[in-house]
Amino acid sequence: MNPRELTCTALLAAALGAMPFAAAPAAIPPALVAGMRVPSLAPMIRRVSPAVVTISTRGVMSGSDSDESSPPGPFDSGSSHSLAGQGADEQPFAAAGSGVIVDARHGYILTNAHVVDHAMGITVTLENGRNLKARLVGSDPPSDIAVVQVPAHGLTQIRFGNSATLAVGDFVVAIGNPFGLPDSATAGIVSGLQRSGLSPDDYEDYIQTDASINPGNSGGALVDLHGDLVGINTAILSGSGDSTGIGFAIPADTAEGVMRQLIEHGAVRRGQLGVSLYPVTPEVARSLGLREATGGLVEEVSPGSPAQKAGVRAGDVITAIAGHRIKTNADLRNTIGFLQVGDRVAIDLVHDGRREQRRAILADTLPGH
Repeated sequence: MNPRELTCTALLAAALGAMPFAAAPAAIPPALVAGMRVPSLAPMIRRVSPAVVTISTRGVMSGSDSDESSPPGPFDSGSSHSLAGQGADEQPFAAAGSGVIVDARHGYILTNAHVVDHAMGITVTLENGRNLKARLVGSDPPSDIAVVQVPAHGLTQIRFGNSATLAVGDFVVAIGNPFGLPDSATAGIVSGLQRSGLSPDDYEDYIQTDASINPGNSGGALVDLHGDLVGINTAILSGSGDSTGIGFAIPADTAEGVMRQLIEHGAVRRGQLGVSLYPVTPEVARSLGLREATGGLVEEVSPGSPAQKAGVRAGDVITAIAGHRIKTNADLRNTIGFLQVGDRVAIDLVHDGRREQRRAILADTLPGH
């Protein structure tokens, strides 16, 4: 389908399909308006939906674990409830979220780390209703990505898209299990990119979308109009816990990189650069003779670090790393946090008023740490 042909009428089929207790209708021919076929997302959604699954978990949390590990209320897109009979120090729970089959041959499924947090049992339900016991391959809470595995038989996988090419205004569809309603699809656009600051302790580079994301959508697919995976739905910005038209997804490029490390190592090995930055304010920019207040002023370079070996010095202004713009410490942390040990990265900087580029190889640990 030509993306430019998308119209709001494509939402009608999704709305009708969400009506409760309705009998499955017979095949309906494409609607015609003035003799012309109305564009529809239905063919793409039918093709992609078998790769999106429901993930149900059961486990036990202590009271302190529950307080510390639950996602912040305004940003939660999970769905859980307590079970009867919990003791004072432990709380049995049941939770539900979504997942995406990305490797049918090996049975690998991407989801959110908070969907499987504290899970003692994981069940995956396919679109056809088949239940499969799953094992946790690995989980990375800082990026909120986890990988589970099910027996590789009769599975349908989704194709990875290139999330780096997304632009604000691109059409996207969120598919998942909101409020326990499987095979639900909502459509919208990319309304923002490289969002961060939702949780200061995590690595964030979110896609923002106005496609409705609700509790239970966590771990589900955000796809483009070709049906390619461009993001893993993870959070919403809401005071009530319901969708307000601001949802967030982890870019597929990031999710795929974390997944490969979890499969290979069982954990994510993040690279270290060895610099601390100070934001370039307008005052700092004027004092350094910069034309714009952007980048990060290097305050300190760790001795023996990859940054020092690359020739980065205190007083330099880093403007980009590996092609990602750097404005603050958070930008640096997020960018480096999604790169791996041993990655060779380009560092764009301003040194003594001249734009230069350095290359560093990220280390596992820094000397003295």
